[in-house]
Amino acid sequence: MRALKILVSVMGVLIVVATVALVVLVIQRANRAAQGVGTTVLSTDLALKQPAGSRIGGIAALEGHLAVWVERPDGGRILLLDPGSLRQTGEIRLGE
Repeated sequence: MRALKILVSVMGVLIVVATVALVVLVIQRANRAAQGVGTTVLSTDLALKQPAGSRIGGIAALEGHLAVWVERPDGGRILLLDPGSLRQTGEIRLGE
């Protein structure tokens, strides 16, 4: 009976240790993924090169591209960006 109590106690400790290890692993991987995304999006290599007075009105993901709505003094634009190459691939002008 004593051996059974010891076995149950050891298995309980193993379950707690394994759960803590799993939580730590998930948090580490989530942080790595967030750092990878943040580095690409916030890279100084990505410059929209818009005139003074422009501001970003919104950003959306669109079939592997980023669509950035830019409000400019001469009218609105939607810029299509390739996040992989950090280049502008297209532009849609809104009501000039």
